[in-house]
Amino acid sequence: MAYDNTLIVGCGNMAGGMLEGWLAAGLDPARFTIANPSEKPFPVTQHRSIPDGGDFDAVLIGVKPQKLGEVAEQVERLAGPGCTVLSILAGVTLDTLAETFPRAGAVVRVMPNLAVALGKSPVALASADLDQAGQDALTAFMDPLGTPEWVGEDAFDLVTALAGSGPAFTFRFIDALAAGASELGLPREQADRLALAMVEGAAALAADSPHDPGELARRVASPGGMTQKGIDVLDADGALVRLLTETLRAARDRGAELAAEARRKD
Repeated sequence: MAYDNTLIVGCGNMAGGMLEGWLAAGLDPARFTIANPSEKPFPVTQHRSIPDGGDFDAVLIGVKPQKLGEVAEQVERLAGPGCTVLSILAGVTLDTLAETFPRAGAVVRVMPNLAVALGKSPVALASADLDQAGQDALTAFMDPLGTPEWVGEDAFDLVTALAGSGPAFTFRFIDALAAGASELGLPREQADRLALAMVEGAAALAADSPHDPGELARRVASPGGMTQKGIDVLDADGALVRLLTETLRAARDRGAELAAEARRKD
């Protein structure tokens, strides 16, 4: 499957970011149709509602999870055996998708983050329907958005917490670094600029390095030096790892709660 004709149902921030990433990578705008138009002037066919017919080989559902029931019947009419349903709805399981779209050739959970617009997002994928060739075709379709990773659905909420929610945690970390520098006397606007530039450069270094981030930290920190003193605070009693473990646990567990809430509504 080449995914040459994709309908995007609901083109908000995340689905819109995916479309932006595909177009920036040079994919033909004629491959995409939007139902429920985006506020952005994408150069693709846009409809105010879901079309009654069409030969789509993929439907990307980008509405809010609680809105699935409102679009399900119309999408189901389009999702025949030659169509893959792609869902970015947090907490909506493969079983629920399969029950909602029983004729679809496959249902796939997809979880990117907003860096898809830049082609720099991890993209978690889970499906019980696709064989290796099908997975390879979908991986190729997602490649322009960043780093596609196939995971088991039992790990999907955790992967979502890490890769989907992770940017928000990183933004808070950047903000906290700047706030700390401001508390110690640096003008806040200057602290914001320096913290952001530092994290951008550090991420680029980590991405290009053959060493893992733990090793990079060790290489930056000279024994007894300034950096090591700061790391000692982060490492004291495993404080940083414990904090982030609990952060991920809370986000992961909320994913399970959302799934349970969706099942109760059904």
